[in-house]
Amino acid sequence: MGQTPEQAHSDQRVVVTGLGVISPLGNDLPSFWEGLAHGRSGVGPLTHFDAVDYPTRIAAEVKGFEPTDYMDQKDAKHADPFTQFAVAAARQALEDAGLAINEHNADRVGVLIGSGIGGMQTWEEQFEILLTRGPRRVSPFLVPMMISNMAAGVVSIVLGARGPNAAMVSACSSASHAIGEAYETIRRGDADVMITGGSEAGITRSSLAGFSSAKVLSRRNDDPEKASRPFDRDRDGFVLGEGAGIVILETLEQAQQRGAKVRAEVIGYGMSGDAYHMTTPSPDGAVRAMREALRDAGLEPQQVDYINAHATATGAGDPAETQALKLVFGDHAYKLAITANKSQFGHLLGAAGGVELIATILAMKNDLLPPTLNLENPDPECDLDYVPNVARPCQVKLALSNSFGFGGQNACLLVRRWET
Repeated sequence: MGQTPEQAHSDQRVVVTGLGVISPLGNDLPSFWEGLAHGRSGVGPLTHFDAVDYPTRIAAEVKGFEPTDYMDQKDAKHADPFTQFAVAAARQALEDAGLAINEHNADRVGVLIGSGIGGMQTWEEQFEILLTRGPRRVSPFLVPMMISNMAAGVVSIVLGARGPNAAMVSACSSASHAIGEAYETIRRGDADVMITGGSEAGITRSSLAGFSSAKVLSRRNDDPEKASRPFDRDRDGFVLGEGAGIVILETLEQAQQRGAKVRAEVIGYGMSGDAYHMTTPSPDGAVRAMREALRDAGLEPQQVDYINAHATATGAGDPAETQALKLVFGDHAYKLAITANKSQFGHLLGAAGGVELIATILAMKNDLLPPTLNLENPDPECDLDYVPNVARPCQVKLALSNSFGFGGQNACLLVRRWET
């Protein structure tokens, strides 16, 4: 006789003990938080390549990143930037957790990292070589550098983590799905520690061209810092970003035994499929994902006090998420504080959920909600409290982080403030 989901799960509580981030606001936790708290924008003119012929010529780029600070030169040369970002953020997170991987625990430390696109830069560079110089000149490292699972693979190799190892590809929900599945991996007893999150380096010629052709990118080229405008009436699309957000999850029992500082507790995970459209969201799918996260945590909607919204600043997405929040939370939706981090650091695609969960945990820790920038002319369809333009002091006990991906793939994570 099969087990019910409740029986299959152990009683293990899962906590966050380490955070690592590479982002358009900074390449470590202090600079990332300082940018968030002060309402800074990481959006600017695109510098990775000449975008003069593109309708969108702005992006939220990672700046000043040196992969050899985290990998030896040979390994860095054979890693796409999305893998480099993942290794860097994972090393930071492991250091933040104060956790050493050794022969005694390596089999119980796993890796689960998501990416929506994978090694796009490598693919473009090698495809150009194929066209101009022929197939014999294509690098033998094309495939291992390009495939989306390689962030998880290389992180495990570099750090020596021999536990469960997998990758998640679900567009803009990749990192949140990865964290949720890592949480479940620990709950069912398959690992004691999971290194998890997302990484993306998708600011490339072909991806910018594709998103531009789909008319989902902002074209506010003359005023980059004002370009990402979630929930604003004058929004005209999202800003392409890049980076990585990695967290260390582990059992509460182990964290307490080794005297680790606990950042937050993960208490719920929900996911759903829209079964609706390739790119246009359905509020129903988001509703079911949020309700599933609440059910998983055993919470009532009115117990949640903060939402880190997916909020990409697209015409259809922001009203759909607002409507979904009203359906899930009812009158309580108007009492929630809601922020859109993408207004500050753009849309990191498959890394978004990881970086945004880190932003959520830091907001809880510092009793300060980062603002939703550029909310100057609220959309009448978006009439909730989005913490406009200025950070707000606020003590958050329970927070929900939303991620909704192309293809109608939705993931929601519930985290609880850790009280010592």
